[in-house]
Amino acid sequence: MADDNPLDNLKAALAGAARAMSREFEVELAFTADAPVSNGRHIKVPMPSRNLPPDQVAEARGFADAAALNLRHHDDAIHAARQPRETVARAVFDAVEKARCEALGARAYAGVKDNLAEALELRLKSDPISKARNRDEVPLASALALMVRERLTGEAVPAVARDGVDLVREWVEDKGGADLDGLEMLLDDQQGFAEMATRLLEDLDLTEGDMTPDDADDGGDEDEGEDEDGDTDDQDEGDAGAESQSEARPEASDEEGEDGEGDPLDDDEFGEMDGDPMDEGEEGMLPVRPNRPFSELPPKFAYKPYTEQYDETIAATELCDEEELTRLRSYLDQQLVHLQSAVTKLANRLQRRLMAQQTRSWDFDQEEGLLDAARLSRVVTNPTHSLSYKVETDTEFRDTVVTLLIDNSGSMRGRPISIAAISADIMARTLERVGVKTEILGFTTRAWKGGQAREKWLAEERPAHPGRLNDLRHIIYKRADEPWRRARKSLGLMMREGLLKENIDGEALLWAHNRLIGRPEERRILMVISDGAPVDDSTLSVNSGTYLERHLRQVIAWIENRSPVELVAIGIGHDVTRYYERAVTIMDADQLGGTMVEQLAGLFDEKN
Repeated sequence: MADDNPLDNLKAALAGAARAMSREFEVELAFTADAPVSNGRHIKVPMPSRNLPPDQVAEARGFADAAALNLRHHDDAIHAARQPRETVARAVFDAVEKARCEALGARAYAGVKDNLAEALELRLKSDPISKARNRDEVPLASALALMVRERLTGEAVPAVARDGVDLVREWVEDKGGADLDGLEMLLDDQQGFAEMATRLLEDLDLTEGDMTPDDADDGGDEDEGEDEDGDTDDQDEGDAGAESQSEARPEASDEEGEDGEGDPLDDDEFGEMDGDPMDEGEEGMLPVRPNRPFSELPPKFAYKPYTEQYDETIAATELCDEEELTRLRSYLDQQLVHLQSAVTKLANRLQRRLMAQQTRSWDFDQEEGLLDAARLSRVVTNPTHSLSYKVETDTEFRDTVVTLLIDNSGSMRGRPISIAAISADIMARTLERVGVKTEILGFTTRAWKGGQAREKWLAEERPAHPGRLNDLRHIIYKRADEPWRRARKSLGLMMREGLLKENIDGEALLWAHNRLIGRPEERRILMVISDGAPVDDSTLSVNSGTYLERHLRQVIAWIENRSPVELVAIGIGHDVTRYYERAVTIMDADQLGGTMVEQLAGLFDEKN
């Protein structure tokens, strides 16, 4: 009985409290061993041990209360209307809004206040802010959320994060203290609160203010370069010790200013590779020489890794043994038995469409071939009449290869990565049946918040503008020439605990693109599946807040405008249409299989 199960009792209590607090009587609450998540009325909280340790119960209570308060006080439409585009600014904006919702509950209910405080203490122990030693290492989203919480509830910053917050407090108070004070007066008004939070971001130089989306999304190839001059660079160097983080100067970041010292990077890194300094910096200006393969024509990106020494491109079979791969694949299949049938039906539909395109036309009135039923009456009345046959002819169906590039970041954990894996698996099997080769790739990092690259940077006394500060891990789940049957187990690796970390999309996209360029097929298609903007805390803490995002935009623009590779993207709960010209956004991971089918079918329908 449920009364005898302490976990069931706790679950019932948390669900009841969440329904009452959120005033949503259809709230469903469940425990999860993965990362806790709140998706509308569906709340998954961390599962405590069976003996219900107090700290684990507090964490579950705190997350449930926070999710319920978000349901009650947060309006997604208002939030989305003011949400900034820049990665760091967006993270701060989201964290500040979360602090507002929780403050409303903490001020109204003493018990909720205690639950939220205990859960916050536990969460901060694993937050980078607890280990920050200087301002560059402080995650602004965490720091500002704690400062807003302090303003709204009167609660002091927890001891574990106090030193980290103090590292940036003076800078934040100096630039945005008045905005922080104004937030409290707008606590019950989400619209006004969002506008004040936007002003705070502008005063902290984390967002580009009133720029239109078109201005912000153009990749900065032409206009941004005019904003940089010697004075700006000199000022940035001179103020390096006074500014909290380099992401506090996003308006100074472009192809040259991204690293603060654009000229050496442009001339040395890419001018040498291209044999031309490309001073114009405009799309379409790079001379394409007939005797040089396309893969040797890299774009001019003001982006660099601090070191590539620790990056790896590795086959899935090398990351764990055969026995574990078998177990993980079995686990994946068990999770998605009900989904596999639905996706398989969609895949069969794709197969029929492709087969129809490959053999879909007839030549009529032939001397021999198959009897034409439409001419049957003529054959009966005059058997000697010729030209009563038809012959099926093959239409042109170009030799094609498809690459599926799957985001293996931590935010994909749980159902999204499971569905991505099984959908990719079924797509590969389907396309193989109709002679279309398929490659399945994944991208993540080897470590959270910086790996050996960051350690090397720290050991070398933190040189300014280091660029990307994490170790890439690019995973090959299935090679294009590898039969699906041989690669099937490898996709189970996505279920492995600890595999999914951070995502640096720009370099992953270039990696997958360059693999495609080396293929002999006439037609090459690259499909990207992701659930968020590029995020790597280590890199963004010491570069501008748009460093990874702008690099991704530049990579996409280069591929879409100058590459023979056809690029399409699917965003899971994340609007990828602002990055990719051909893209679709789905809000539920369950839609992924059908969306993949429709996107691929659309591509083939267009060209054939």
